[in-house]
Amino acid sequence: MQRLMTKKDIIHVAFASNNNYAVLLATLIKSIIYNHHTDENIVFYILNDKISQLNQDKINSLISKSPEVKIQWNSAKELLPEGMKFPVDNSAFPFTAFLRLFAPYILDKDVKKLIYFDVDMVVLKDVSELWNIDLEGHTLAAVIDVGKTADCSWGGIPNYKELGIPGSAKYFNSGLMIIDVEKWKEDEIPEKVFRAMEDNINYVNFADQYGLNVVFAEKWLEIDPLWNWFAHNYHPNPKNIHFLDIKPIFKSYRSDESFKREFFKYLDLTPWKGMKLKSDYLRLFRKGIIKIKKTMIKVFA
Repeated sequence: MQRLMTKKDIIHVAFASNNNYAVLLATLIKSIIYNHHTDENIVFYILNDKISQLNQDKINSLISKSPEVKIQWNSAKELLPEGMKFPVDNSAFPFTAFLRLFAPYILDKDVKKLIYFDVDMVVLKDVSELWNIDLEGHTLAAVIDVGKTADCSWGGIPNYKELGIPGSAKYFNSGLMIIDVEKWKEDEIPEKVFRAMEDNINYVNFADQYGLNVVFAEKWLEIDPLWNWFAHNYHPNPKNIHFLDIKPIFKSYRSDESFKREFFKYLDLTPWKGMKLKSDYLRLFRKGIIKIKKTMIKVFA
């Protein structure tokens, strides 16, 4: 049955997830709903990379008592243009991460703006505050990354000089993005990001974040870092916590403990309440499988 919504302003939010991170996705969604107190409706667009029906049902249950919220499931296969191939880098980032590039294409034509969140986050303030940020003519707004600039020795854009990008160019974290949907599509951003990655594949360090920062070098809007606060660094009042390193569901979690408690506050409001922490061997095994798959693609392509 189609879920109907009242005629109000609508906040459009997208996520990309596979089945392994369904619990993170559920926790993030719950945190957004819990802290949303203004009048807008919310539509969540889930870019679904083989999330099981059982886990989809669990996630759908999160909005059973929230008529102002709708979830739209979008199969990864249906998102991608025919014949689309992802750049194969040397990282352990799953191909699921690339799906976010295509989120603007699943929206109705009248939708002008979109917020994208990585699933390893919890939102602690009203998402309407983020939604109402003025993009000031930019295609993209984001938060500066841990590495801060293109010339960061361990992150950034390793070949920034060859690309003619100033070393001082600010480098953003792509886990949170506010997107001007029309500009994104007009500028064919996915194609440009993939081309930047393919042309510089030996320098790609953080998957599509590399390509995004090449394409948007000195052309993005910096917003309050509290909207993408990295969990290894304590802050008394972040607006959105990003668990960049080992996720709180693993025994080997090593970021701030108060942020871990905040995460489980929201997890315990989902059907995953009471889940046991996962072994670090599982995390490492999954990373290993991803790297093996990428190696095989390179060998047999």
